[in-house]
Amino acid sequence: MADTLDLNGISRREFLRLGSAGLLALIAAGANPGSFARSAPGDTISFGLGRITANRVDMFDAPSLDAKPVRTLWKDLVFPITNIEIGSGEPVHNRIWYQLKKEGYVHSGSVQPVKIDKNETFFNIPRKGVLAEVTVPFTDAVWDPRGKQNVAYRLYYTSTQWITGLVEDDEGNPWYEILEDFYQYKYFVNAAHLRVIPPEEVTPISPEVPPADKRLEVRLNDQLVIAYEGSQQVQMMRCSAGTAYYKGYLTPTGRFSTDYKRPSRHMVNSRLASAYSYDLPGVPWICYITEEGIAFHGAYWHNDFGRPRSHGCINLLAEHAKWIYRWTTPQVPYEEQHIDKRGGTRVDIVL
Repeated sequence: MADTLDLNGISRREFLRLGSAGLLALIAAGANPGSFARSAPGDTISFGLGRITANRVDMFDAPSLDAKPVRTLWKDLVFPITNIEIGSGEPVHNRIWYQLKKEGYVHSGSVQPVKIDKNETFFNIPRKGVLAEVTVPFTDAVWDPRGKQNVAYRLYYTSTQWITGLVEDDEGNPWYEILEDFYQYKYFVNAAHLRVIPPEEVTPISPEVPPADKRLEVRLNDQLVIAYEGSQQVQMMRCSAGTAYYKGYLTPTGRFSTDYKRPSRHMVNSRLASAYSYDLPGVPWICYITEEGIAFHGAYWHNDFGRPRSHGCINLLAEHAKWIYRWTTPQVPYEEQHIDKRGGTRVDIVL
């Protein structure tokens, strides 16, 4: 029988030590820790697929930046992840490397683990619309499903979208009408590429705990988010907070609260001509903590949690951001796109 990695009962100090060696990056990849067991002879382990998130990234013949480059990969290429290894040397915050298609190794920070799941069409779209998530590595939203060459945006795995209607193209294939919430545009997405999120999937976590007993702590030096219920730690996850690289867009320290929340948002920097600009449709599971837009949210554009790299927000793996979204108050009604209510969950951001 293969040995498995047991995370039960380890102390916080040991957890952080293991995290610095890269274990937390394994967890952040969205896999069950037991799946990283040493395999017995003849065993086959499937690690799914990986999408390249960087504009370009090198593949090496070994899991190290000092190894020999064997190939250059470009954004949105998708490969089978055939192995996962802990490398040596830099970067020390994340030493997880993915072997892609048995051809070579790419650092996990530039690879988003993805799946290809096709979905049945959802016909009963409510008047206010319904939330869905992308379940394929990427899908191109178009302005008109009868003229598919006119692409509006490329939407990525785990991003969330607000469906407002259903139409058919000239071949009778179903396409969802999507409300783009920043410019208030409408565009269309292949219905098979979106999964409607059912109400039970966004129900509150730990609703029996008094809201005043819940607290989030962000430790910037460690790039960690810790959730407390009273004095007990109930969740810990790696993050990527603000960095000085983006002209001083550091995450502010102090006490805040999650007063404004929404399950999806098109995040746009209005200075699109700037090297520091961004244009990110369908950012998932957002909990704003400042009026300037600092928030917890999922990130599909990198997998490099554990080091600062945002414009001030607290980037998280999508499922971790979803956990915070469900665990914190106030609760966004299922049929609504947002809620703004004072008295949200307390957030302490410290160095």
